[in-house]
Amino acid sequence: MTAEPVPEPVLGPVPESRPEPGTVRPGGRTARVRAAVLRAAGDVLAEQGFAHLDLADVARRAEVGKTTVYRRWGSVTGLVADLLGDMAEQSLPRTETGSVLGDLRANAALVRRTLADPRQGALFRAVIAAAACDERTGEALRRFYEVRVAEWVPCVEQGVARGELPAGTDPAEVVRAVSAPLYYALLTSGAAPDQGAAERAAEAAVAAARAGVFVGEV
Repeated sequence: MTAEPVPEPVLGPVPESRPEPGTVRPGGRTARVRAAVLRAAGDVLAEQGFAHLDLADVARRAEVGKTTVYRRWGSVTGLVADLLGDMAEQSLPRTETGSVLGDLRANAALVRRTLADPRQGALFRAVIAAAACDERTGEALRRFYEVRVAEWVPCVEQGVARGELPAGTDPAEVVRAVSAPLYYALLTSGAAPDQGAAERAAEAAVAAARAGVFVGEV
């Protein structure tokens, strides 16, 4: 008697990996909950710093259930990562003035206003301090700056196309050169940079770019 063939198992679809907490962009009521929680998290960071950020306290401030916050974000670092992602998305778009110097002055002015804001300046100091000792917060902060630098890169590319800057200029490095001294001033002095500092940062970055400092190796 011939044995009947054993049917092969039917394979279902491979389950997708679950997204990291805080990375799914919700809509409707869930979006309102997310906005309230992120606003509360930003308030705690600005008022008390990263060390005092607690999911239960954030839930209380946002007037949402603790289980909702724990289920969606999972950890303090997950919450900070989502907060930085939201801040990058909500930042003002670049300004185009018709010249690379004018554009980068606008960029410097935007950075200065952000750092001079009592809430935003304190928030950034807290996150930068946390990023120095927490890997996930550091990665989230790097992603934040990647998004913001990429937003302003076309201004430098247009400056190269107009002949204001030499061919081969690395546009991202020029944009970073504008904001770097402003953040340095905030972190080393504790005071937000003034308008004059923002002007000098933009002018120094453009002068260096014109001199070929940011031209990559051929």
